[in-house]
Amino acid sequence: MSRQIKLGAFLPGGGQHIAAWRHPDQPADGATSFEFHKQLAQTAERGLFDAYFLADGLAIPASGVTDGGTAKVAGFEPVTLFSALAPLTKNIGFIATASTTYEEPYNLARKFASLDLISGGRAGWNVVTTATEAAAHNFNLDTQHPHEYRYQRAKEHVEVVKKLWDSFEDDAFLRDKASGQFFDRNKVHDTNHVGKFFKVRGPLNIARSPQGQPVIVQAGQSESGRALAAATAEVIFTSHQHLETAQAFYRDIKSRARAVGRNPDHVLIMPGVAPFIGRTEEEAKEKYHKLTSLIVEADGIALLNGLAGGGIDLGKFDPDGPLPPLPVTEGMKSRPELIRQIADENNFTIRQLYQWVATARGHFTVVGSAEQVADTLQEWFENEAADGFNVLPPWLPGGLDDFIELVVPILQKRGLFRTQYEGKTLRENLGLPFAENRYSAARNAKVA
Repeated sequence: MSRQIKLGAFLPGGGQHIAAWRHPDQPADGATSFEFHKQLAQTAERGLFDAYFLADGLAIPASGVTDGGTAKVAGFEPVTLFSALAPLTKNIGFIATASTTYEEPYNLARKFASLDLISGGRAGWNVVTTATEAAAHNFNLDTQHPHEYRYQRAKEHVEVVKKLWDSFEDDAFLRDKASGQFFDRNKVHDTNHVGKFFKVRGPLNIARSPQGQPVIVQAGQSESGRALAAATAEVIFTSHQHLETAQAFYRDIKSRARAVGRNPDHVLIMPGVAPFIGRTEEEAKEKYHKLTSLIVEADGIALLNGLAGGGIDLGKFDPDGPLPPLPVTEGMKSRPELIRQIADENNFTIRQLYQWVATARGHFTVVGSAEQVADTLQEWFENEAADGFNVLPPWLPGGLDDFIELVVPILQKRGLFRTQYEGKTLRENLGLPFAENRYSAARNAKVA
């Protein structure tokens, strides 16, 4: 079968756009409605998406705590939510975000291995380092750790988690009632990790899943983020406004992966795209302007403050004036640069900037007919800019329904997207190999 587009569905119950909860078709309580999340998961599966993706934070974002507030103020912890949704679906994967800065490897490895077993091999871990002062204040810190510290810890954290996931070989459990032998002790392995940040004996007290290990996902775009992604990630979620920058990122990551001995085809690049879709371009523009008109100014300013790294209060500036210089902080590095780029390239005022990034916080926003959206995805996919896309519907369920009903059939007709799932695990559907146990692999290599 020829290469096809992979699709993630980024579906926070409160909607992507900061004013989505005010949309007449969006449930106002969607962020904490399990029934609504169940509807979204089953709809995305009907649309043959590879995975349901959820970001997560460890503090209320600034854009959620203005006087009026937004739906970003509260939501489900992703692994808990996905463990409940997994039995209600059959094929779609579940990619949950968890922090290497504020979680220990053992607990994180255990909960993702549990989700992987519960779902029958459909789990993925979105690796984040959590770059906010607000999160630091919730975890016994007065200020967040420096950027490089967080990424050094993340590299070792992922290493430890993957070791723990290999604690039991795939055939370690005999469960022989006649002999009384539950497992083969020779196929259970201590982790015995001693490093700069972690000391973990192991083994992990849970078995492997049908896909071996959860899929590793990562979203960093800084130099440190790219290095971590190329070394460890199997799916990379990235932000780009232009085909050319997406191509440069794509080629850079593939080259880095090859340099560290990895197969670049097993490192999937999936830029975020937020589509406003209509049967005509005019209809799509109407949908965009309708949602934009619902933004409360204070919420828009708060959103920009967060995306700028938290070191500035843009509320002190004229919203119809230009974006001022942004201070360098120990928070996010790539996102403030992207916000600056968007403002400068479009000559946006502060107001115009928050109106544009309100949809997807810097991810590529496309406003057009279904054919135009499909053309854009195809152009990026066929020109070394993407292996697939993480789709961020601006509001729900309408934005998701539009994509499935209008865009997916076009991609299928062009032979660019599946008409049925290829397998039962997330790895099978993404075209990624089974994660072979390191100890089994070593034993097999000796035999060979």
